[in-house]
Amino acid sequence: MKDAMPLARTSEIVVLEVENETLVYDLRVNEAHCLNETAAFVWKYCDGHKTVSDLSDLVGEHYKISAGGDYVMLALDQLEERGLLTEHIIDRTRLTNRRDMIKRVGMASVVAVPIIASIVAPSSAFAAASCSCVNPGECLSQTGCPSQVNCNGAGLCAP
Repeated sequence: MKDAMPLARTSEIVVLEVENETLVYDLRVNEAHCLNETAAFVWKYCDGHKTVSDLSDLVGEHYKISAGGDYVMLALDQLEERGLLTEHIIDRTRLTNRRDMIKRVGMASVVAVPIIASIVAPSSAFAAASCSCVNPGECLSQTGCPSQVNCNGAGLCAP
């Protein structure tokens, strides 16, 4: 496990980096994931060339913590669970749960705990159906549609 070299998925995803978070949209399953700074840091370095031990050292140095391995394992578990790694590398029977990890690292380091929040986005068919129109005026009242001025030939409010 320590010698595993995790690789982040790069196909069929859209990535947007903002201040202290990274937003990842998975086109395969229409899910959006918000990676906090620590989870994004781990994901960024999952390049298939660094071992889990290497990642642990990087996290420990960057965040000035001694329990870098726990943080990495927790982040990798969440990344794997959401399909953001190319292969399974986590042995869940040996994984530290969040509560035990927080006890071990102490409350001062809790802000660095990797967290990924995910939501399922509506399918494009559902989104399109909810933006139907007969004339452009109908698009004005549908503020969630891609356009409020164009009713295309398919009867959808679209650019």
